[in-house]
Amino acid sequence: MAVKRVNDEPAFILHRYDWSESSLILECFTRHRGRVALVAKGVKKPTSSFRPVLLALQPLKLSWGMGGDGASDIHTLKSAEWVGGHTMPVAEGLLSGLYLNELLMRLLAREDPFADLFDIYAGVVQVLATGHEEVLEPVLRAFELLLLRELGHLPSLAVQTLSLQPVQENAHYVLVPEAGLREATRNDRASLCGSQWLQLEAALHTANPYPQVLRACVLCAGELKAQLRAVLQHHCGQPVLRTRQLMMDIQSL
Repeated sequence: MAVKRVNDEPAFILHRYDWSESSLILECFTRHRGRVALVAKGVKKPTSSFRPVLLALQPLKLSWGMGGDGASDIHTLKSAEWVGGHTMPVAEGLLSGLYLNELLMRLLAREDPFADLFDIYAGVVQVLATGHEEVLEPVLRAFELLLLRELGHLPSLAVQTLSLQPVQENAHYVLVPEAGLREATRNDRASLCGSQWLQLEAALHTANPYPQVLRACVLCAGELKAQLRAVLQHHCGQPVLRTRQLMMDIQSL
C-alpha cells in the first residue's frame, strides 16, 4: 500500500503516553492538519535522536507517514526538528502552558485544522516562556475567548443570549454555560459592564483579533476568569481539568 508522507509540518506536542516499552504516542497540534496522533518508535531508547526534541511547549517541525487509505488514526513519526526561538516556560508559565494543552486535547477533534488558532497558540507559548507572570492572566483570557470563538462555543457578546435584547453599556452582565450572556444579579460574584462586553465583541471580529482581544482583556481579566473557565469546563465535560485542579491545589497551600 502506498504511504503518503507529510513533511516539515509546524507542530507542538500536547500530550504523550506509552505505546510500548520503547515507543510513545504523541498527541500533536499541527498548523495545517489540526490535532494529530503520531507513534514515535524507539523514542525511549537512550540512543534515540528524538529524545531531546519531543518536548511540550516547544515549536517543532514534524514529518510522518500515513497509510494511503487514510483510515488509521495514528500515524508514524519519521522526523522531528526543534525550530527554536524560545526556552521552556517555567513555574506559572509552565502550568499555564500545560493548562492550554489540556484544553486543546479535550476540545479539538482529530485532524480538524485551525491554522489561525495554531498561530495564536504559538504566540502565547512565546509569552509564557518570557517569565513575565504579570501578563499571564490577560494572555490566558484572550486565548480562552478565541478558542471558544473558533470552536463555535462563544455566543454574541452584544446581545443577551436568551432574550436577544441588546447589551446596554452601563448595565452588568455575566457569561454562563448554556444560557450565554445574561444580566447580572446580586448573587453573581463576577460580572462585566456592557461596555466591556461590547469591546470584547468588537475585538473578536477584527481581522487580526488576538492583539485587540488581549488589549481588551487587560482591565477585566480577573472578572473574566471564573466565567470563561465555567464555560470551558462545560464544553470539556467531566472530570474537572487536571491542570485546573492542580492550580487550585497549589493556591490553597
